[in-house]
Amino acid sequence: MEAIWKCSEPIFLIDIVLLYYDLLVAALHELCPTDSSCFYNTDIPFFAVFFAANIIVGSGSIFGRLFPFSLDNQSNPVYLSPLQEERLNTLRRRLQIPFDGSRIEHQDALRQLWHLAYPTREIPPLKSELWKEMGWQGTDPSTDFRGGGLISLENLIFFARNYPKSFQMLLNKVQGQRSDWEYPFAVAGINISFMLIQMLDLQSSVPSSKSGIRFLELLGRDENAFDHLYCVAFRLLDAQWLVKRASYMEFNEVMKSTRTQLERELVLEDVLAVKDLPSYIMLDK
Repeated sequence: MEAIWKCSEPIFLIDIVLLYYDLLVAALHELCPTDSSCFYNTDIPFFAVFFAANIIVGSGSIFGRLFPFSLDNQSNPVYLSPLQEERLNTLRRRLQIPFDGSRIEHQDALRQLWHLAYPTREIPPLKSELWKEMGWQGTDPSTDFRGGGLISLENLIFFARNYPKSFQMLLNKVQGQRSDWEYPFAVAGINISFMLIQMLDLQSSVPSSKSGIRFLELLGRDENAFDHLYCVAFRLLDAQWLVKRASYMEFNEVMKSTRTQLERELVLEDVLAVKDLPSYIMLDK
């Protein structure tokens, strides 16, 4: 039995404008990443309004976004369909697997990630200075996983396979005006996996947060919902990073704002799949 969505928390027009402000500014940076003078071009306001309108209505009816809605009372029990329960259990089994650098299959997964990231380059030894180029903190990537587990490596591989253009853009930091002290790509990816696990309440017996309950519906429709949501989160984090003109010391702040944005998008009434999230349109295959 799927959760029923009813009204209780209002979302007004001003909230909608604020919700998508960061995405709008990110779009302007994409339009003119190196020349700040183009922000004053008279054509830009029209583009901004056009982009904002499209992102607001892009995943469904605008009426569903301007009028109030919310989840049922949080004290009510959450009922899972057999399919939802099966997929949630499968996801949880993935969460329980730590990364083990001594296991051949985990080593092969690291090599696969390198090949996807740098298809024309030779795969380095598992301990090499070259891994730092991908954004690992040291010469041995296995020391960076900690609480992320194997799923964080699987998420990076999924991102590289399914959205290669966005993956390469973020890996190589080719968009916008970048900081002198950028976030490390691979380590950021591990942090995103961990953030999503917390946000979606996946370590509880049954998720009880609004985002977690809505995610169960998305998971019932797509067994890869977590992985697709990961890709959205990574792309959104980079957009937030550019908007805030952040540097490494502000990484936690950017991660927090990314989580807030995702939480707000997940409970939009007409989001029936990850691809319905407004931020999904920033992903490029």
